[in-house]
Amino acid sequence: MPYLVQKFGGTSLATVARIQRAARYVQQEVKAGYQVVVVVLAMAGFTNQLAEWVTEATPHSSPSRARI
Repeated sequence: MPYLVQKFGGTSLATVARIQRAARYVQQEVKAGYQVVVVVLAMAGFTNQLAEWVTEATPHSSPSRARI
């Protein structure tokens, strides 16, 4: 069975409807016979928040290093 990697993040995860759409894409490939590996990144608008949390939680982190 062939492998397929699908990556979702940003605006493709911005709403519940878009998350459901991404899930349908995965389901479609599974039904087509692929073993699917799904990579999920931060939802739209959350990357900077995640970086801020890392900066707050890790005393030795640098804001410039935490930004993606």
